[in-house]
Amino acid sequence: MEDKSKELISVSMKIIMSAGNARNYADEAFECAKKADFTEASKKMELAHKEITEAHNSQTHIIQSEANGVTYKYSPLFAHAQDTLMTISSEINCDEKLIELLKIFLSRKEDSNE
Repeated sequence: MEDKSKELISVSMKIIMSAGNARNYADEAFECAKKADFTEASKKMELAHKEITEAHNSQTHIIQSEANGVTYKYSPLFAHAQDTLMTISSEINCDEKLIELLKIFLSRKEDSNE
């Protein structure tokens, strides 16, 4: 049986790096939104989605390989990568909702000042 541990390490690191980049973009988007720069916030969220999609696609590659009969030894690093992906996906979803709330709040604040 072929040792697939190097592939799993490589994919795990790709997931962690892409998910981490996604988190950074989402954090930047939220900071932009706090300054009412929703155009830039939207651009940053697009980048966050691109990165988290790359991470998800890397994970999917391993899962599809297993479904096709490739066997991988248990990897705590891959488990950590999957946990990181899931956590940051949730953070991105929350940031999107918070940005929408900021849009509503700031638009109502502007309306009350007129």
